[in-house]
Amino acid sequence: METSLTIAEVAERTGLTAYTLRYYERIGLIAAVPRAPGGQRRYASADMDLLDFLLRLRETGMSIQGMQAFVRLRSLGDASVGERREMLERHLAEVQAKVVALQQSMQALSLKIDHYREVEKTKKRPPLSGKAREGKTSNDEHTTRQGSRRQPTLRAWPGQAS
Repeated sequence: METSLTIAEVAERTGLTAYTLRYYERIGLIAAVPRAPGGQRRYASADMDLLDFLLRLRETGMSIQGMQAFVRLRSLGDASVGERREMLERHLAEVQAKVVALQQSMQALSLKIDHYREVEKTKKRPPLSGKAREGKTSNDEHTTRQGSRRQPTLRAWPGQAS
């Protein structure tokens, strides 16, 4: 016989709250969970597998509505495999675009950190004139190295309003 888990055990394993698990059931992300004789929800391994995948979708930025659409298609069985694949391909393309944007942002942050390190090194040296220039700060516009390409301005993620 398959072992089932209580809502508290599922919450602990997934990091979701019991409230969120009940919410996911209420909005149809997961099917009605069978109950023990005392009325306690009992999650099966198939429920856990679906929850694990839904958490991946959520982690990668899929909306609740998108996850609901995926679950509706999933409930149609093999007849919807093509639609599910296409949906996941579109989502993967969005995730890949976000990764590229994050990598560009990481590069800009690294350049800024490098710039500040250089400014700090300069400030630790004794001033050449023997007198420190007061009120001067580092040039925050300087985010590129000689010969490097200036980073593009930040834009909204695909599908978000700017």
